[in-house]
Amino acid sequence: MVFTNEKGVEVPNAAFLRLWTGMTASGLATWALPFILGLAVLDKSLSPAALGVVLATRTIGFLAAVPVGGVLADRYSRRAVVLWSGLIAAVASPVIAMGSVPLMAVAATVVGVGQGACRPAFQALVAEVVAVERRQQANAAMTLSVRVTTLLAPGLTALLATVVTTGWLLVGTGLLWLVAAFLPPNGAGKPVTQDTRPRLIDEFAEGIREARRHPWFVAGLGALSAVIFTGYSATGVALPLLSGSEAVLAAALTAYTAGALAGALIIARWRPRRQGWAALAGLACYGFAPLSLLADLGPVTLIAAYVVTGIGIELFNVPWFTATQREVEPRLLARVSSLDFLLSYGLAPLGLALIAPAIDAFGTTAVLAGCAVICFAAPAIAALVPTSRDFGRSRTARQTEIGSSRPVDK
Repeated sequence: MVFTNEKGVEVPNAAFLRLWTGMTASGLATWALPFILGLAVLDKSLSPAALGVVLATRTIGFLAAVPVGGVLADRYSRRAVVLWSGLIAAVASPVIAMGSVPLMAVAATVVGVGQGACRPAFQALVAEVVAVERRQQANAAMTLSVRVTTLLAPGLTALLATVVTTGWLLVGTGLLWLVAAFLPPNGAGKPVTQDTRPRLIDEFAEGIREARRHPWFVAGLGALSAVIFTGYSATGVALPLLSGSEAVLAAALTAYTAGALAGALIIARWRPRRQGWAALAGLACYGFAPLSLLADLGPVTLIAAYVVTGIGIELFNVPWFTATQREVEPRLLARVSSLDFLLSYGLAPLGLALIAPAIDAFGTTAVLAGCAVICFAAPAIAALVPTSRDFGRSRTARQTEIGSSRPVDK
């Protein structure tokens, strides 16, 4: 990322580089943990049941902390929230390897709290350290970080596991959390001073009211939640059941990540005329995942469908984050972002839990067809909301704002 200094010369945005590196470190720690615990199951130091408990409690901690983290990131310094969230996760990570299942579950919950609390703060910090006209590129770089860590974390973990124990690998995730805690920069925003502080729940409710003030956001979040509940669940449960072999399963998941990387690179430069409609069309591409499983046209078609799905999800994610940073009132941005994460991430485990019983009850064909229809229909319905075509203000108004903005030397 670059900005233009007072002499009109483009130079690197050091603040964003620090933010990006810190978020990448948190992503590596997040994605490595399940794989490390999976290795512990393979070497018989952890039972499958204990693995399920630890991962479930981490998810519970994440979901509980996201709304609180959003409120705190708006109430106090976003940088401070990232610091304390990272420190909490760093301290708890090695404890997962030190005791009984109850102690591991408590430590995993604390790690989940740190992970959940920092997410809305990271999202809000992007808007503080990056000028308006650079945010789409910045968000694309952020999502590239997520996809690269998803791709690399398991392999790096497996490589390190050949020379160190799982306990030391967990210590390594704690060190990554320390990087995430200390490296990100201070943002430009300042906490809002108040004589009296309302309750956390009242402040979060204020964030909900702000979200409802933007019809495109409500419609888009509804579509995203529906797609994750159905399409993501089909990928998580039906794909392993129907792929036919480990090789096809691995190829499809790799194709999805490769497509997402390509999508992030595309949207870093591409500016569609109707950005909201283009983003929702990208989200609808998730319907090709269950559709490819339903059609059963062979591995090549399945892999191609997952490439398209990966491209589409990033054609949605990057404009979605950028529009949220642009349209939402800055003092409420972390709370609105936390609402986004809470619903989208919160529905994912529920969908994963329900899709297998649904397949048993209604059959694979009916469930996959239903998932595909919802994935295609939900974004189409969201597109009917008038402000959805541009994700907020008109393109002319946005260009006026960009033209009048000046990058800040960080």
